Amino acid sequence: MGLSKPLLRALERQGYHTPTEVQQQAIPTLLKGRDLLVSAQTGTGKTAAFSIPIIEQLTQAPATAGNKRAIRALVVTPTRELAIQVADSFRNYGQYTGLKIGVVYGGVKQYAQTRSLRQGIDVLVATPGRLLDLTQQGHIDLSHVAHLVLDEADQMMDMGFIHDIRRIVALVPTHRQSLFFSATLPPAIVKLSKQILGEQPAQLVIRPQQTTAAHIDQSVYFVARKRKLPLLLHLLQDKPEATLVFSRTKHGADKLARILNKEGIHADAIHGNKSQAARQKTLCRFKQGHTRVLVATDVAARGIDVAHLSRVINFDLPSHPQTYVHRIGRTGRATQSGEALSFCDHDERPYLQNIQRLIKQQIAVCEGHPFEDTTPMAAIPTQRKKPRQRRSFNRKKH
Repeated sequence: MGLSKPLLRALERQGYHTPTEVQQQAIPTLLKGRDLLVSAQTGTGKTAAFSIPIIEQLTQAPATAGNKRAIRALVVTPTRELAIQVADSFRNYGQYTGLKIGVVYGGVKQYAQTRSLRQGIDVLVATPGRLLDLTQQGHIDLSHVAHLVLDEADQMMDMGFIHDIRRIVALVPTHRQSLFFSATLPPAIVKLSKQILGEQPAQLVIRPQQTTAAHIDQSVYFVARKRKLPLLLHLLQDKPEATLVFSRTKHGADKLARILNKEGIHADAIHGNKSQAARQKTLCRFKQGHTRVLVATDVAARGIDVAHLSRVINFDLPSHPQTYVHRIGRTGRATQSGEALSFCDHDERPYLQNIQRLIKQQIAVCEGHPFEDTTPMAAIPTQRKKPRQRRSFNRKKH
């Protein structure tokens, strides 16, 4: 792809030899300086797809802010975990280039972050709230930004960051390269992208069915809600490897972790109610193998990137099918294999149908397990819209 030797050396050290589909299409486009709109799910290698060409362009273009380094690339992410993950990727890929990478996010004291900013950085990865806060305090100057990346734009909108995004865009120069990454492209996202990107941005869509089926062995267990916990204990005792379990609620995540620990299975919970320090400590324990099971909610799990994670379990099926794709994308990263197991009770069977419709494949049903719910699909009541009632008027005869 015409990348410089320092960058190729870093990629080789990371074990990168063959680009993924999104990398193969995005990197040459971005190296030409074009704006880009990308729809790609978790696990497709999209972080490398935008960080590699940005590093290449920054090393080829000298800084223009005098003796002090200026922020020339800005990456905005919805969560603290994802910001840390993206910053680590920039450091890994740019380790031989001399570029300085900074990251700012809320939930922690700002002193360490402002000290890093004073020393000068080339690339800043940030969450919206802390970014605007430090900008208002005068710690961050965005007037030299040449590359702007909005990562996980759909989640930022879901979390209510739309106004913050518009304020951030107004702070960076008009003449810049803009990159817009989103797992889905609903009308609101398309409208926002048109306001941020140039007149004729390149577009790239990686279909969900291409990202879930290749390396992930998916299966579903039909089980009554009250028997989900015994099934989970059965599976964890059957295969002792590290497992990421998804719960729909924060309370449910805490409850599951407590029960698993009582059963002798070392587990931790991670969700939005925990402090940033506690979340990072929990995630670090899981990555290092000290915790066998990590129970997570969807928002907290967006930034979880654990190498060689072989199994994901959906204790609760998500109501939005796109969330399912995000969840199972935590395993089977790049070309690695993975296993995704889903528990489905009576009320969740419509969710399963929507998921299969999105990924355009039937998920294999695990039959004959000790906790199987054999209720036929036809016996499960489905929600139907009530027919519209027409008003009746009594007309008098004259």
